[in-house]
Amino acid sequence: MHAIPDPTDDSTRSEVSGQAGDVVQARDVHGGVHFHGPGPVARATAPRQLPADVRGFVNRHAELDLLDSVIGTEPPTTGIYVLAGTAGVGKTSLAIHWAHQVRHQFPDGQLCVNLRGYDPGPPLTPAEVLDRFLRALDVPVSAIPTTLEDRAALFRTLLAERRMLILLDNAATTAQVRPLLPGTDTCLVLVTTRSRLSGLAARDGARRLTLDLLPETDAVTLLRALTSGYRADDDSPGAYEELAQLCARLPLALRIAAERAASRPRMPLTDLIRDLRDESALWDALTAEDSDEADAVRTVFAWSYRALTEPAARLFRFLGLHPGAEFSTEAAAALAGAPVPITRQHLDLLVGTHLIEQTAAGRYQFHDLLRAYAIGQAQEEPAELRTAALRRVVSWYLHAADIVEQQLGGLDLRIPIAAPPAGLPLPSFGDRPSADRWLETERGNLLAAIRAAAADPHLHDLAWRLAAVLRGYYMRENVIEDWFTATRLGLEAATVLGDRRGEAELYDSLGIANVHAHRLADALVNHTEALRRRRALGDRLAEAVSLNAIGLTELRARRLDHATGHFRQSIEIFHELRDAEWAAVALANLGEAQYESGDLDDAAESVQRALADLRAANDVPGVGNALRLLCVIRREQGRLDDALTAGHAAVEVAVTHRNLFWQGYWLIDLGAAQASAGLHDDALATYQRAATIQRRLGDRSREGLALAGAAATYRRMGRDDDAVDMYRGAVTVLRSAGDRWQLMSTLHQLAAVLADIGAQAQAVATWHEALTHGHLFTDQRARRLHDHIERRAGAE
Repeated sequence: MHAIPDPTDDSTRSEVSGQAGDVVQARDVHGGVHFHGPGPVARATAPRQLPADVRGFVNRHAELDLLDSVIGTEPPTTGIYVLAGTAGVGKTSLAIHWAHQVRHQFPDGQLCVNLRGYDPGPPLTPAEVLDRFLRALDVPVSAIPTTLEDRAALFRTLLAERRMLILLDNAATTAQVRPLLPGTDTCLVLVTTRSRLSGLAARDGARRLTLDLLPETDAVTLLRALTSGYRADDDSPGAYEELAQLCARLPLALRIAAERAASRPRMPLTDLIRDLRDESALWDALTAEDSDEADAVRTVFAWSYRALTEPAARLFRFLGLHPGAEFSTEAAAALAGAPVPITRQHLDLLVGTHLIEQTAAGRYQFHDLLRAYAIGQAQEEPAELRTAALRRVVSWYLHAADIVEQQLGGLDLRIPIAAPPAGLPLPSFGDRPSADRWLETERGNLLAAIRAAAADPHLHDLAWRLAAVLRGYYMRENVIEDWFTATRLGLEAATVLGDRRGEAELYDSLGIANVHAHRLADALVNHTEALRRRRALGDRLAEAVSLNAIGLTELRARRLDHATGHFRQSIEIFHELRDAEWAAVALANLGEAQYESGDLDDAAESVQRALADLRAANDVPGVGNALRLLCVIRREQGRLDDALTAGHAAVEVAVTHRNLFWQGYWLIDLGAAQASAGLHDDALATYQRAATIQRRLGDRSREGLALAGAAATYRRMGRDDDAVDMYRGAVTVLRSAGDRWQLMSTLHQLAAVLADIGAQAQAVATWHEALTHGHLFTDQRARRLHDHIERRAGAE
């Protein structure tokens, strides 16, 4: 939290906090840096998300020719194309195969997602898909907007000047697709679906191609291509034709049948056909359709499943219990309760029989029809064994996430976790990037595991613990949507259990999430609930942590006396417990509250003592934040060399640890120190970096702070017109952020420049607007600013 150095000095910057896209910087004719304000977002690394091309793809020549014809121009025609057809007809295979043939015409890359519109589990929502796409386009997770509308708008902005191919597989409804459309004629969108999606044609101009069953000759060609080299010519006339009919000429069923035939080269094809005929439908409802095709697919699945060895069949059944859509070898081993090497062998067998698909090294998924079949077969297992399998896999995610957090996390309360089940294949991570990658890869599965555990009364203990362990990850990455969902599910589970420790941990997490979401009143309620439970439990350390969290929330809300009181209470308990590191963290926070109150000497003393203790504890985030505070304090005290030294050191900590959140925040204070020291070009460059980062991080308030800092720097340089333009940009950002303290400060600075250039009427109106916010703040610094604005407004 910041404040203006001296409210009576109209040349200083206003203080704010914020979000956005890039800010453009250029050199003017005098050699100085010139800020142009918000500009286009930088181009990201081109994503290449297409799966591998389909092995043994044959036929569909007419469909491929038709697809080729619709983009056969130079540059290629773009738009929206819908491939519709029944389940298992080969829509995805055709889409992927054709996409590989034309991908060179889309140099900015390909985006691909399985929308899981017909999956037994919940389909992906447009908001979830946009989250994935934006991350693939190099938007940091913490910069992704929280609302669907804002995500879609950012997605369209990023694709506005790109030529990209977008494959949306397994869409169920038009509403699932429409927010994912790029809004530009430079991109090609390919949608596969079992429905007609008529709304896309009517409103969005989509063209539709409906895939029928393969003609018998093409179905036979596919069977022969897939078995070629494995079987001798079969003597039975018409055998392949009969097998094709039994598979309803559906490519999915044909591939499974062909694999079975290829793996038994000495078994007459007539015997395989007899076995297939003897199979009956083993489940009631595979798809929404009640058709011969559905019966044929069910029969082929059952035929292939019954041919598995019992260990492989058992794994197949248990995989139907996996909470998420994709899974790793280790997660599969945890489900099955088997060693990883044996599980890997069984997974290879399931891939070979086309009962699962391998998506990457060590990662697998089901076709949606086969996942439904696996879920049905899992009911063969007794209920207690199904619960035990789910407990093993959720425990695996819990312990793996805990290992990552111990490696990556900062100072936090450790969540109590029981010892892992015997033989659980726990991962290890050689470095921070590999641990980060694991969290990012498993993010969807982690939330799915919490959902599954929260839905099962036998697993509520795992639900709240996994949600609590992930608090650090969600905090670092600012993954607000997942954070709130996971925390609320965990809190409900802990409440049902009557686990007060769990409730306290989840209320604490919910409070931090609400602070990140700028919902300070809700955050205060959450942290107060956590404090009440921690006091009832007699956990003094956790009590002090809650007091510190309440202090931070009050500091954000600029209730400085309350913040100071809570920090002092927490420091007293930390000292009582002889916890020097936590005490130093709270002491630095106290120093910030003292600075905001205008008590510079006390603030400097608190921060310097905290800095020494944080260095002794090797608390890197704490050291960086304390240096940032020291930079702010020394600048206001006029000790500019010390301010610059501390500011550069703080930013170096952020850069070394590749933490954009710290870097974007701490650069703002370095820029203020540079401007105060007369290093105007350096200050503008620093503010430009800060504004760009804050726009990427999605913090509107701090983006406004960076823009206001640049405006103040222009004013110091005598470039008043540039200052006015930049201040107005900052005011616009701050209004959207709802940061009324920073808005009041920035309006004051804008009014002062307007008065200096002779625009007295505009200046007075701007000062009066600033005064409308002044009644909200009662601390010494705020009162000084309010009184100064009143004097200036009355004097003009």
